[in-house]
Amino acid sequence: MSKNVLITGGTGMIGSRLTPMLQEEGYEVSHLSRSRPDRSRSGRSQKENEPVKTYVWDIQKKEIEPEAVKQADYIIHLAGAGIADSRWTDSRKQIIVKSRTETTRLLHDTLAQLGEHKVKAFLSASGISIYGADTGSTEIYESSPKSDEFIADVVKQWEASVDEISRLNIRTVKLRTGVVLSMKGGALPKIVQPIKLGAGAPLGSGQQYMSWIHIDDICRMYIHALENETVEGVYNAVAPRPVTNKELTQTAAKILHRPLFLPNVPAFALRLAFGEMASIVLGGNKLSNQKIESTGFDFRYKRVEAALTDLLK
Repeated sequence: MSKNVLITGGTGMIGSRLTPMLQEEGYEVSHLSRSRPDRSRSGRSQKENEPVKTYVWDIQKKEIEPEAVKQADYIIHLAGAGIADSRWTDSRKQIIVKSRTETTRLLHDTLAQLGEHKVKAFLSASGISIYGADTGSTEIYESSPKSDEFIADVVKQWEASVDEISRLNIRTVKLRTGVVLSMKGGALPKIVQPIKLGAGAPLGSGQQYMSWIHIDDICRMYIHALENETVEGVYNAVAPRPVTNKELTQTAAKILHRPLFLPNVPAFALRLAFGEMASIVLGGNKLSNQKIESTGFDFRYKRVEAALTDLLK
C-alpha cells in the first residue's frame, strides 16, 4: 500500500525536484497550493509525468481542503516567499515572515481540529541564516548561538511555529538549508550567467564561506528524514565541505572553460544595489553537517567540483 506525501511549495525549486524523486520511491504525492493548476501545463511531476493531485488552501481565510491533510501520511512544508526575490522593505519583510509562520499555523490548526489523522511526520524547510548572515570561518553546529538580525529572526519564528506541531505528538524535522545548487533557481544561475558572458567575479571579499548542497542531496535528505523515525529535530542541511565564494566562482569558471579576470564586485556596490539584503551575499557561514551524517545519511555530492560538474555539464 503506497504512502501519501503532501507537499506545500511543491512547484518551487526543491518541491519540483522532490516530487518525482518521491514518486520513483513509490510514494503518492499531492501538492497544497493557493490555486488549482491548469492540468495541461502543471500539476504533473517533471520526470514521470504522473498526475499530482493539487489541493487548495487560502491562508488569509485560514482554510484548507480537509481531504488534503486527511489523506496524508507525511507533510513536507516548503512554502515561503523568496528571501532574495526583492528588496527588504518593511512590507516585504512582513510577507517573508508571514508566508512561513501563518502557513505553518494553518497546518497546525487543521491537524489539531481533525483530531484523528494519519500524519506520521512533519518535515519543514528552515534556514542557516538563523546563525546570522556572517559567522566568518567559525564552524557552526545546530547548538551554536542564534543571531538577532532580521533574517535570523525570520527563521526563529518559523521554527517556533513548527515546534507547535511537535506538541501534537507528531515527529517533526527542521532542515536548516544552505545554498541549494540547482540550475532551476537559487544562487547558482545568478553566479553562472556573468561567468558565461566573461564577466564573472567573486562578490565582496570572496572569502565568505558558502555552505552549499546539491539539489538532489537536499531532496534525498527529505526522503531520508521521512523514512527514518530516529531523525527528529533540527539539522544543518549542507554538504560536507563548505567553500568560499571565490572558490565556488573559480570552480564554476573552470568547468565552463571561461576566464576570470575582473576584480571582485565591491561590497559597497552590492549594498547600493540590494540594500540590507546584500548581507546574504556578502556574509557567509561555515556549517558542520556532522549531525545529519550521524543518522546514516550519505551525500552523493560531497565536493563542490562534483556538484557543479553535474549541474553545468
